Amino acid sequence: MTHQPRNSLHIGLTGGIGSGKSTVGGMLRDLGAALIDADQNARAVTATGGAAIAQIREVFGDDYVDASGALDRTRMRELVFKDASAKGRLEAIVHPLVGQATWAAAAAAKQAGTRVIVFDIPLLVESRHWPSQLDQVIVVDCTRETQIARVEQRNGLAREAIEAIIAAQATRHQRRAAADWVIFNDGLSLLDLQTKAREIADQFGL
Repeated sequence: MTHQPRNSLHIGLTGGIGSGKSTVGGMLRDLGAALIDADQNARAVTATGGAAIAQIREVFGDDYVDASGALDRTRMRELVFKDASAKGRLEAIVHPLVGQATWAAAAAAKQAGTRVIVFDIPLLVESRHWPSQLDQVIVVDCTRETQIARVEQRNGLAREAIEAIIAAQATRHQRRAAADWVIFNDGLSLLDLQTKAREIADQFGL
């Protein structure tokens, strides 16, 4: 990858649903990295009073904003399944706002003297934008059956719903092909996972 000179390392962190990506992100944060969660920023801009709400109301109508003034996620999910163009319209509203929040957080981390910034990006491999912004990429990987078992236990979703989410994401092969570092998080204890996170963190000078 070719990058503009930076005074901090930009590390991308990604993995499929149920891979343990967020757990690894928390470990890297505990080891001294700044952790910026793209999903968390997306939830913030679509929460009550969020920056995306006025545009969502304008584009999709009042039915897609709930009584608390937040995005009605259930109704929007149903619309996206029925109308493929709806996802693109929603992303056109949300993504620029998430980008603004993400880079504002990165600037604040640099200002505070943080040398390693980890961007937790579920759809990193699917994005055209992100690869050019990153110095290295960590992929947290596991088998499909492990993904399904973890999400069933964590979220209580039906297997069919989990399989649909997995199908909509990049394949394991695509993610691994984009990785500088792969953590295969299948059958690992939390202590084992922490050891692997620390080994990578050491390479970043954390």
